Amino acid sequence: MLLYIGKRLAEILVTLVGITILSFFIIHLAPGKPTDVLTELNPKITPEARERLEKYYGLDKPVYIQYLLWAKRVIRLDFGESFSTDRRPVWDKIKERIPVTLSINLLSMAMIFMIAIPVGVTSATRQYSLYDKVTTVAVFIGFAMPAFWLGILLMMLFGVQLHWLPISGLKSMNYDTLTTGEKVIDLARHLLLPVFVSAFGGIAGISRYMRSSMLEVIRQDYIATARAKGLPERVVIYRHALRNALLPIVTILGLSLPGLISGSVIFEQIFSIPGIGQLMWMSVMQRDYSVIMGLLTISAVLTLVGNMLADLCYAIVDPRIRRPGR
Repeated sequence: MLLYIGKRLAEILVTLVGITILSFFIIHLAPGKPTDVLTELNPKITPEARERLEKYYGLDKPVYIQYLLWAKRVIRLDFGESFSTDRRPVWDKIKERIPVTLSINLLSMAMIFMIAIPVGVTSATRQYSLYDKVTTVAVFIGFAMPAFWLGILLMMLFGVQLHWLPISGLKSMNYDTLTTGEKVIDLARHLLLPVFVSAFGGIAGISRYMRSSMLEVIRQDYIATARAKGLPERVVIYRHALRNALLPIVTILGLSLPGLISGSVIFEQIFSIPGIGQLMWMSVMQRDYSVIMGLLTISAVLTLVGNMLADLCYAIVDPRIRRPGR
């Protein structure tokens, strides 16, 4: 197992280098430069000042030289300075937003698996029943409904009309004056809509995957044998069938790690949440190459590590799976 992990880590390193090279060169193919944001709105800036600014950020060098300089810094976990007017270190800008995005996505993932797995299992064991038909219709609605549209509808209903929940931000204006219990309640009220919007589509997808996988497993011979031995149906389903039916879900769980960044863009923009997704959107609009590359690198690492974790979890979920010679 250790040899397999070492081999996968080497593959991750090589793949990560390839991803960063492609991302860096594709970003620089876009028209314009990051310094345009600082110079286009200043009518008094001179061509000499533009050149000095480009030289300061290293934009006067060939692209491959820029990449090598960037890669040299990244090895030291230094993503450079932001091209925005604050000129803050990129890692500082990312680091202060990671807890927000991570908390929301972990809560949404917990909600997805707490709801989707039981729904999928129950639908499979009650195939073609009224419950299965109702959940199927609800799932198709979940697939078809865009997250941004759902978020706007919920904001109008619970925030504007009913005044039950806040519609933006993470804290109320008087947050610092609240007691500890009131702060927890205030955070929960602000997070309720974003977490639900983030989890809504995932609940629909995971429940369908779970249903399909469960239907395939319960038709296997060993399930019929377990029933023939007189085991209770609950034991057959949740101890024997569910373990093997979770294999596709483990893969999806591993691949969902990069969604911590990419999937956050929509709901963080809608609810004005200062997280990684909002930072990505702002960086793209401002042509902030340093922040974009930092976020893309983190997303690539999450994707590759997620794939490796999914493979490792396979052996835990199903002991029959072995990789000889690794």
